[in-house]
Amino acid sequence: MGPLKGIKVIDMTTVLMGPYATQMLGDYGADVIKVESLDGDVTRLIGPMRHAGMGPVFLNTNRSKRSICLDLKKPAGREAVLRLLKDADVLVYNVRPQAMARLQLGYDVVSAINPRLVYAGVFGFGQDGPYAAKPAYDDLIQGATALPALMAQTGDGVPRYVPNALVDRIVGLTAVGAICASLVHRDRTGRGQRLDIPMFETMAGFVMGDHMGGLTYEPPLDKGGYARHLSRDRRPYKTSDGYLSVIVYNDKQWENFFKATGRDDLRTDPKFATFAGRAANIDVVYAELAHIFETRTTAEWIDLLTKADVPVMPMHDLASILHDEHLEATGFFPVVTHPTEGPIRSMKVTASWSETEAEPVRLAPRLNEHGAEILREVGYSADEIAAMVRDGVTRAAPE
Repeated sequence: MGPLKGIKVIDMTTVLMGPYATQMLGDYGADVIKVESLDGDVTRLIGPMRHAGMGPVFLNTNRSKRSICLDLKKPAGREAVLRLLKDADVLVYNVRPQAMARLQLGYDVVSAINPRLVYAGVFGFGQDGPYAAKPAYDDLIQGATALPALMAQTGDGVPRYVPNALVDRIVGLTAVGAICASLVHRDRTGRGQRLDIPMFETMAGFVMGDHMGGLTYEPPLDKGGYARHLSRDRRPYKTSDGYLSVIVYNDKQWENFFKATGRDDLRTDPKFATFAGRAANIDVVYAELAHIFETRTTAEWIDLLTKADVPVMPMHDLASILHDEHLEATGFFPVVTHPTEGPIRSMKVTASWSETEAEPVRLAPRLNEHGAEILREVGYSADEIAAMVRDGVTRAAPE
């Protein structure tokens, strides 16, 4: 059922940021109609895969959706989208607003047809600055919001991107919250609105929320940066046979750690004894912990620290996380049967509700799998659909 049951979302997004957001809306119960080009979302091509057009990136960001392909540069394709939008609740797009205007699908056009529509754009930059028309990708925004510089500062001095589409997913999450808030406003007032979620500004706030530091003040008190996050020794600790993720943070946890390890000498050391002392000497603190953790095995440390109520977790890799005991117990990685792809490993919806529990309503669709069905819902006849296929406005249904 899901908390968004009854909400109709037209998804005109590609790659990752927009599809990740709309997948969440679909998982939450919305009817998400994914409008693709005749070639389909490019992530369909990212392998490995069992069948062409059904790669893992696509499978994992496009469940809970129906697919229709339309050539929006043709008048009949644009007309079909406008019919879909007439009774929709949300439109999500991730091209630049200038491109939507060229397609004659700008907010001024669409809102005149459906004034209740939440018209949500996820794109590179706020539209009131000099970067407004620039293209944007995850790597570019990571670089522009200091993440590679921070990676260099805490590593070997070489700037690197975070090995994850961090920007796309954070901005996608931000879009979900903004869209849901706009739906609340719409239900209170009866009016939709245009909603811009820019990547650059969203990530600038995300990164600088931690690292503004003394730059918060005018004049600045320092050069910025959160010292604990920037310590070179803030990393998984090497044990005698592997690695471990541990954080000893507050005074109670440190007291428990001193007792568990018999390090009374550290309890009386001003560098370790208080929160302020540890914060001022964080590199020394982390370096000492690194030496301590090398003295036992990973299993020994997990047992000791768990009993001492000191926060500890295993350091997984991409294979071992699939077998984490907690994720196995909660069924986080269910193996499901896709109609064409066979058994695939999925991931459960992470949020839970006491009254409107949500779960994926369908697995990722083949290109144009639901095209004829969707067109019939907005009034197209079988002959009209056949003509659209013949004219190259859409494609025939997949076999």
